[in-house]
Amino acid sequence: MDKKNALRAGALAAGTTLMMLLMSSPASALSRDDGDDPGPGLSVIETLGLFVVAPIVLYLVIHGLVMISDKTHKQKDTTSSNINTKAKAEAEAGSKA
Repeated sequence: MDKKNALRAGALAAGTTLMMLLMSSPASALSRDDGDDPGPGLSVIETLGLFVVAPIVLYLVIHGLVMISDKTHKQKDTTSSNINTKAKAEAEAGSKA
């Protein structure tokens, strides 16, 4: 039964993909539309700066702001710090004697 469902899902995905490819053919048209006025293209440096460097810098800025504003790393976890393990309890008992 699993094989039949997998085959059905694969056929549905393939059919959907094929239909989307066939319907999107006007998006890759070679002729210009009326009123189409494209600007100058981007250079390689401009493209890398816009689509690679800018998102990385934006991520680092947001990450830095979150780390600066996060105060929980300074607080001690009270739920696990008050649990004594056997080895820790024996070490504390040995140091008191």
